[in-house]
Amino acid sequence: MPEHESAGALESPTHAVRDFLRRRREQIAQRWADEPLFRTVFTVSRDEAVEAGKLLVDALAQVADAERVEDPDAAGFTEVREQLARMGAARTRAGLSTTQVSAELAALTRPVENLLVADLEQEPSERLRACATTLSVLMGTLRLVAMQTALTEVQALIDRQRLQLLEVATPVIKLWDGIVAVPLIGTLDSARSQVVMETLLNAVVDQHARFAILDITGVPTVDSLVAQHLMKTVAAARLMGAECVVSGIRPAIAQTIVHLGLDLGTVKTRASLADALGYCLHELGANIVNAAPDGPGRR
Repeated sequence: MPEHESAGALESPTHAVRDFLRRRREQIAQRWADEPLFRTVFTVSRDEAVEAGKLLVDALAQVADAERVEDPDAAGFTEVREQLARMGAARTRAGLSTTQVSAELAALTRPVENLLVADLEQEPSERLRACATTLSVLMGTLRLVAMQTALTEVQALIDRQRLQLLEVATPVIKLWDGIVAVPLIGTLDSARSQVVMETLLNAVVDQHARFAILDITGVPTVDSLVAQHLMKTVAAARLMGAECVVSGIRPAIAQTIVHLGLDLGTVKTRASLADALGYCLHELGANIVNAAPDGPGRR
């Protein structure tokens, strides 16, 4: 037997799978186009689903060529990660759980295995089993890559939504010309403190504010970490030319601050938002006059 034929006869199962994928690229893509994952994601036309399937087959062939069928970081998967992310995101938006998306990905294996068995039916049973096992591992790795990519996209979406919620939950209110206020409700952690600081400083610049009120009436507890965040925000506002007043210092919070030995001596504090507003108005030179009980608006 010639030397090259002997080498061909000893071709590894991985390379045999590579050749099969390249040889049956069109048929595999056609069968995938009828699977729920492709059919429900690529709704414009079937040809679109077929082309997407071909890209995945090419990626699998490249991974098999590099003999890295168990490696989700193989270079062949790089080019299809974005496509896998879009497919996973589309199914998630349609209401499917991660388990259901994983099941749809797993369903892609059977059509390819059926084609492999038909394609290699003349091969010895031992070699056919070896190739089928290699293909199964490769498809399992594709499934893992798809799920990793989908989870990364989901986490990125969660992070974006969390930031948006923090921004929505941290409104800046213009109380008077030159006076803005930020009512804080809930826990003040590091991430939210950064949003508070950025939002407040932007408002100081946009509103040309001389005073900024941080109202912590809705903050359940004040510990040393919360105090540090408040001090940083006050210092940042001061650098922008605005005086910062912290309002909502309830008796319980005042006792906590004393027990913790926290020094808020450089920070203007008031018991309520109304008191803080009154202080700021007074500093601006505004006169506050209470309406007479028998004034025009009273019957």
